[in-house]
Amino acid sequence: MTQRTLPGYKLLYLLGRGQTALVHLAQDERGRQVALKVPLEETLKNQEAAERFGNEVRLSLQFRHPNVVPGYAGTAFGPKAFLALRYYPDGTLSDVLQRRKTGMLDLEETLPVLADVASGLTYLHALGAVHQDVKPQNVYVEGGRASLGDLSSAYFTAQGGLSSGSPFYMAPEIYHGHGSSLASDVYSLGVMAYELLSGRRPFQGTTYEELMSAHLNTFAPPLSHLSPEVPRPAARLLERALAKRPQDRPTANELRRELLAALGEVPEEEDLSPEPAAPVAASTPVGRHAPAAPRDSAATATPIDTAAERGGSRWNPFKRRK
Repeated sequence: MTQRTLPGYKLLYLLGRGQTALVHLAQDERGRQVALKVPLEETLKNQEAAERFGNEVRLSLQFRHPNVVPGYAGTAFGPKAFLALRYYPDGTLSDVLQRRKTGMLDLEETLPVLADVASGLTYLHALGAVHQDVKPQNVYVEGGRASLGDLSSAYFTAQGGLSSGSPFYMAPEIYHGHGSSLASDVYSLGVMAYELLSGRRPFQGTTYEELMSAHLNTFAPPLSHLSPEVPRPAARLLERALAKRPQDRPTANELRRELLAALGEVPEEEDLSPEPAAPVAASTPVGRHAPAAPRDSAATATPIDTAAERGGSRWNPFKRRK
C-alpha cells in the first residue's frame, strides 16, 4: 500500500482502509495523536467521491462542539487532500457494543451517550445542518462520553442537497423520496435509542424493500414495554421520535433536555455561538453526493449487508489495532 508523505505528520501505523480513504494513526507537530484520513487515488479521480471527501473536510473543520468529532487540519481537494481528526481510542459505539458479551450497554451508560448525541444534533440543527447518517457506527466514544462523527453526508438546509442514509436508520419520508431534514435526523436517533435500550432495532428486514416496508407500514413496540427501566417521560419522547410524520417528532433539543433530566441533570441552554474554525485549504463550496438506493418498490430486492451494519464499516479510523 503506497503511503503518502504529509509534512508535519509522523505516520505511526495504518488503522484501516475504507472505500474512499486510508486512515493512519499519526502524530502532529504538537505531539498530538490524530486520526489522519488520506483519500485513495481512485477517490481523487472520481468527482463524486472527491466532493464527498471535500465536504467532510470542510464541515469537520467548521463545526466546533464537544459532541461533534472535531477536525484539526485538512485540505479539501487536490493531490494533497487530507483530514486530521481527533483520535478516539475506544473506537465507535458499534465497536464498544461488539466488545460487550451482551451486545448492550447498561442504562447508566446508554443515557449519557444518547444525551451527548442529541446535544451534538442540537448544535448542528441550530446551525441549519442535517447530519443524515446517525447510527452507532458514526458515534465515537471515549471515557463514557460520545461525539457524532462522519460528516461526509452532512449539508446545510439553506444550500439544499440530495437525501441519503443507512436503510436501518432511515426515516419514512426518505424512503418516499422526499428530502432529509432535521426531523429525519431525530428519527435516526430514535432508532438508535431503541437499539441501545432494548437490544434490537425497531424495524427489521434483510433487503432494502423489506426495510422500506417496515419503516413505512409498521409501528415500533412501546419502548416502555421493552425497557421499563427507562424513565417514562424519556421513553415517551423517544417513542415520538419514530413518528411516521416528521412534524409529529420532537426536536433534538427536546430529546437532549429530557435525556439529561432522566440522568438527574438540570438541562441548560447550550451556547451555540460559533467558535473560530480551523483553516481549510481549497474551501470552494462542495457539491453533494449520491442519493440513497432507488426507491422503486418493484425493483429487484437488494440484500442488506447486516454484518456490516452490526459491526460498522470495514474500517474504523479511531480504533487502535491490538
